[in-house]
Amino acid sequence: MTEIETIRIFVGWCSLINLALLILTSICIVSLRGFVSKIHSKMFGINESDLGAAYFRYLGQYKIAIIGFNPVPYIALKIMS
Repeated sequence: MTEIETIRIFVGWCSLINLALLILTSICIVSLRGFVSKIHSKMFGINESDLGAAYFRYLGQYKIAIIGFNPVPYIALKIMS
């Protein structure tokens, strides 16, 4: 196996794991919103009404990071090999 192919496989697995974490986190936030909001508001001292925007921002930034650091390099390495 060449070095580029090994890195491509690694980045592919990273993409899969990160997308699974994003989906799991989204499902947990949507389905357990009340429970999670109470815990996070007590932990971080944030109003429960402000947590909706914080969750939305977190999921959006995580999605952008996944796209920037996983599929884009994977596609570039696929083109190179």
